[in-house]
Amino acid sequence: MAVSGAAVAKQDKTSGARLASRPFSAFERMVAWRYLRARRKEAFISVIAGFSFIGIMLGVATLIIVMSVMNGFRTELISRILGLNGHVIVQPVDTPLNDYAELAKKFAAVPGVTMALPLVEGETLASGRGGVGSGALIRGIRTEDLDKLKTVSGNIKSGDTVGFAAGTGVLIGSRMAQQLGLAAGDQITLIAPEGDVTPFGVNPRVKSYTVSGIFEIGMSEYDSSIVFMPLEEAQLYFNSPGIVQSIEIFVNKPDDVDMIKPLIEAAAGRQVFLTDWRARNETFFSALQVERNVMFMILTMIVLVAALNIISGLIMLVKDKGSDIAILRTMGATSGAIMRIFFMTGAAIGIVGTFGGVALGVLVCVNIESIRQFFSWVSGTILFDPQLYFLSKLPAEMNLSETITVIAMALGLSFLATIFPAWRASRLDPVQALRYE
Repeated sequence: MAVSGAAVAKQDKTSGARLASRPFSAFERMVAWRYLRARRKEAFISVIAGFSFIGIMLGVATLIIVMSVMNGFRTELISRILGLNGHVIVQPVDTPLNDYAELAKKFAAVPGVTMALPLVEGETLASGRGGVGSGALIRGIRTEDLDKLKTVSGNIKSGDTVGFAAGTGVLIGSRMAQQLGLAAGDQITLIAPEGDVTPFGVNPRVKSYTVSGIFEIGMSEYDSSIVFMPLEEAQLYFNSPGIVQSIEIFVNKPDDVDMIKPLIEAAAGRQVFLTDWRARNETFFSALQVERNVMFMILTMIVLVAALNIISGLIMLVKDKGSDIAILRTMGATSGAIMRIFFMTGAAIGIVGTFGGVALGVLVCVNIESIRQFFSWVSGTILFDPQLYFLSKLPAEMNLSETITVIAMALGLSFLATIFPAWRASRLDPVQALRYE
């Protein structure tokens, strides 16, 4: 058969050479496509190609899903942290902030500043029905400032802020209300360790307040620990009448706080200590970034293993197609044409697997909360418990540049995996190819 094939090749040498003269011609694509279709005797090779395809698809999908979830975590955490806490925190150095109302007006007038909130903060023990207690952070804030803080005032789930405005009620988070068994209108007891000084020592201060409203920010740590109290009442409760501990300043662009901090210092007119949101949360966000980078490198190994399967599958295909290579070469196909044929055969697996993985990853990211709820229902357990993971739902935010990076990485590994087998096939001359067979 090889001899008759060579004779036919001699007769049509000119037409055969012309057929395969153009790189990636229709002839080369046709042969590559035929090699992708499995026949009965090539079933094992087809299985390897199938596993390579599935491996690349799952690797790309996993990368996209994990990176999207981590991006969603970061975005949600930043939005909630910055929505409740100031971007720049002003604290006193030598003299207490007893002129906080005037300072807040000056800071609010600084270009780029949206609002300035005087605060009194302190830790207490909160107890509800049945004497159940938990730690709480009291934040004393003015009523007009609470109305501006839409993260809280815009997320009141039950009750209202009327009692808070009257100075007789407090606002608590939804998870704290659940833990303490409280509802709007109930009494919450707050116990401060640093209380009244008596001849017998310092007695803890114990006082009960009406729960005016219950808010839900969506971040478990805040919903389970923060109590908002009218500023004047908080000053009395912590024995600091007429002064505040800090003034939290919110700006239009949190990333530009370095440009605004000198203006705030100038507006203060005295020595103050400034910290920003990045310094306060530096360790937390640095840990998120490190974890994100490490996860990307680990999950890339899945795609790498799938690419190695492409190498093994193509080497076996080259061995199986030895006689075909001999016939193609005698018909006038160049070594470059043989290399391109096997390159396209392997690259097709990588390309289809990559874009299949992108489609699967996008589908999962769009429906990730529904998927979480489904698996929670199937398993009968709470997956992604808000008590442990801060957020009340599983977020996913796809980033275009990251997705493009994942696609480029998967395609690059797939193309590199095809080079050696394709080069090996192109190096075979007709006689060697027939022996290879």
